[in-house]
Amino acid sequence: DQDYLRSVEEYQLPSLKLVDMHGVTVPVEDVLNSDQPLMVNFIYTSCNTICPILSATFSSAQQQMGETGKPVKWVSFSIDPEYDTPARLREYAQRFHAGDNWQFITGDMDQIIALQKAFDVYFGSKANHKPVTLMRAGKDQPWVRLEGLTSGAELVAEYRQIAK
Repeated sequence: DQDYLRSVEEYQLPSLKLVDMHGVTVPVEDVLNSDQPLMVNFIYTSCNTICPILSATFSSAQQQMGETGKPVKWVSFSIDPEYDTPARLREYAQRFHAGDNWQFITGDMDQIIALQKAFDVYFGSKANHKPVTLMRAGKDQPWVRLEGLTSGAELVAEYRQIAK
């Protein structure tokens, strides 16, 4: 009895240059067109409603999956790049016990908005954001979009369906 909507989507990735939590410029294609399975969400560190839940879910799912199968690449994009500096993202990552394969990424506002629009997760402002998790089994695979809050266990179960 899930509280989220699942759909399968195709998205066109824009060509963007973003900045990771270590201050390194990363092309979005390098982050998202990975042979590794991918889990993606959109958060901001000063959010005290759904973002801590999304991040705790990633943390829990990451622990539950352990080292089974292909290592998953976890990516959280900040939708508040003006506040979320690489240093703040590193602090936030520690708070949620992010493993080495969980990247936190920021950038400038225009690039972040373009990215949100590409994934149909732009709702006008950070205050209006909704919980959406995106996953895919690898770079030529469709995206699975989970709209709503999932538990870590639900996230792992969804992942196992696509990672066969």
